[in-house]
Amino acid sequence: PNLCSDCGLCDTRLKPDMASACVFVRNRAEDIERRLFGRNRNDGDELRFGVFRRMLAARMRQPVDGAQWSGMVTSLAARLLQRGDVEGVITAATMPDTRFAPRPVLARTADEVFASVGNKPCLSPNLSLLDAVRDAGLTRLAVVGTSCQVHMLRAAEDKLGLERLDVIGIPCSDNVTYPDLTYFLEQVSRSPQTIVHYEFMQDYSLHMRHEDGTVERLDYIDFPMDKLEGIFPSACLSCFDYANGLADITIGYMGARLGWQWVLVRTERGAELFELLRDDVEQTELSSAGDRTRGVPRYIEMLARPPGKPPRPVRRLIAWLQRHRGPRGLEFARAIIEMKLLRNLHHLRGRFARFEARIVPDYVYRALAPYEAA
Repeated sequence: PNLCSDCGLCDTRLKPDMASACVFVRNRAEDIERRLFGRNRNDGDELRFGVFRRMLAARMRQPVDGAQWSGMVTSLAARLLQRGDVEGVITAATMPDTRFAPRPVLARTADEVFASVGNKPCLSPNLSLLDAVRDAGLTRLAVVGTSCQVHMLRAAEDKLGLERLDVIGIPCSDNVTYPDLTYFLEQVSRSPQTIVHYEFMQDYSLHMRHEDGTVERLDYIDFPMDKLEGIFPSACLSCFDYANGLADITIGYMGARLGWQWVLVRTERGAELFELLRDDVEQTELSSAGDRTRGVPRYIEMLARPPGKPPRPVRRLIAWLQRHRGPRGLEFARAIIEMKLLRNLHHLRGRFARFEARIVPDYVYRALAPYEAA
């Protein structure tokens, strides 16, 4: 129970398979990689980002109203239903009278997909709808999911009785319960009740968009960490797959510059999915700048001895240096993912050390090998 991301699998007839499917009982990512891709991750960027065929930046020419980014995930899921490629899409909508509380839905029409637009950065039991899929007799399904949901889905895939399964992965880190999300926004915003969208962005600041269209920014260095202790679930702090490596296609933002989405095409099916959007998106190459190997060792020191908060003038200088001299583009993604791996390994060893051999994939140690001396 202390390591549960509330994926929803245990709310279905597949509950007896939890022990063989749950990523927090035993991480089977590398076994699933061999089945899905015919191999495991190569050295280099695949250690951090997962197996991929193609990696690029893209965005919708006509952004979807209300979408977190340009709306590629929403557009793709809706198009699969419009074309009749799938009969249903499992995704998350928003609970009525809330801004961010998730509500799992089995969308049967494109309109239902578009109605689910926007970010819900909370734990959501999306896989609880697998019984509804079965009861409705659906055999062609698409799932929009986070990495833990996708791991469970892939691990139980042979039990689903599907003719077709399309997996659209969204990168995910540090989801929270809805009450904790409300608390978090109260600590970081001058007007938490008017926030309609927020994200931890590539310019080293939290962007919070308000109802009136204004964007409030808070530099990472200014976060009130003393007030945020304990709000992130241990499951999220024990996850080692930010980039959702078992999806057919992963669509996020971290490796792209501001205003673009980061796309990783992983499987042949993923290439077919991206092709469905080809005429509707702009594409460009990914860029990379800065050197993460200068900052990550310092982060390792901070894990062992968290520093105090520097004076405001020093924080402003640090924020400027991060934006203009720090890792950017793909190097930013590499840095953030390596720091997540380090932080989560540190958390796991401190709280659940006996589980390390079961739930830390080998690629984590390979990715972090350059920092062993630190």
